[in-house]
Amino acid sequence: MSEEKPPSPSLLKKLFNKFFQQTLKPREQLMQALKEAEDNLVIDPYSRSVIEGAMQVESLRVRDVMVPRSKMTMISSEASTSELLKVMVSSYHSRFPIHNIEQDSILGIVLAKDLLAHFAGDNKDEFNYREYLRVALSVPESKPLGVLLREFQQKKSHMAIVLDEYGEIAGLVTLEDVIEQIVGEIEDEHDKEEDNIIDYGDGRYLLQANTTLSEFNEFFETTIKSEDYDTVAGLVIAGFSYLPEQMSKINLHDFQFKVLKTDSRRLHLLEVKRIKTIVEAPLETNNS
Repeated sequence: MSEEKPPSPSLLKKLFNKFFQQTLKPREQLMQALKEAEDNLVIDPYSRSVIEGAMQVESLRVRDVMVPRSKMTMISSEASTSELLKVMVSSYHSRFPIHNIEQDSILGIVLAKDLLAHFAGDNKDEFNYREYLRVALSVPESKPLGVLLREFQQKKSHMAIVLDEYGEIAGLVTLEDVIEQIVGEIEDEHDKEEDNIIDYGDGRYLLQANTTLSEFNEFFETTIKSEDYDTVAGLVIAGFSYLPEQMSKINLHDFQFKVLKTDSRRLHLLEVKRIKTIVEAPLETNNS
């Protein structure tokens, strides 16, 4: 009875190189592999979307997903207990930055549950928020979203105050904002319908991709028309002639559109800027 020969060293080497020493494929090939996995029923569409979201989150910056200052719910450091309670009840948020108006700075974060706990035992004393103030995590607008996610995990924090290049309050970002870039929109019973277009105040606008062209035209006072599509997403996809990847940019109709969030099927979120057109003055002619 003959014994089986062990595989030759060259064969082992080939197998090792094939499975363990392959260089990472470019992003396009990885995305194509995910598509093929979905087509072959290895993963479902939602799993593919989550994987793509996890890949894309590393290319986003805090400024791309933050709540701009104009949309922040802040409580004045001079607010009374009744004023605190009124803001908390009307906003449905669970965390509130305490704002020093005079210095235009955030003193810290107060949780709604701390106010409820204060009065749980029929405590009639005035609520002193300073006793419950938690340190506010501050991050620059330019911080990569993946780095922020890890910082949230390490510091067990759920909210960060976003500062601009001058150290001034630019907005806030929450753990939920980051997670939504991976798994998609997370809605609860208290979520209100957000504006489709949000003005960051620095020439940038955050735009829901399904915003209709009529709403876009009304907001920006333009007259973009098309018989082929009704939404800004349709306009952008038609401009590219394909579904663009995250962070892709295109100039259309005196606007620059940047893709902030997308998946394998549609666009979700865009950043819009007006393109400053330079009008050349007519050349002066010397008639003398």
